[in-house]
Amino acid sequence: MQSATLTVSGMTCGGCVRSVTNLLQGLDGVTKADVSLEAKRAVVDYDAAKVSVAQMKSAIEDAGFEVDA
Repeated sequence: MQSATLTVSGMTCGGCVRSVTNLLQGLDGVTKADVSLEAKRAVVDYDAAKVSVAQMKSAIEDAGFEVDA
């Protein structure tokens, strides 16, 4: 199991946080996603054999947010 911290910009409300959390947790290999509006970040626990940081970033960007690892 690995952990990654992603800086997510463009979130403006609790709905955005729920959206990012749900899309990350929907990825195969992600076991936990802790998304913070105030900190503008997502801390993700994941299985590197199933999902990559690049895939997580792509999923978040596809939802309309910006990501810096």
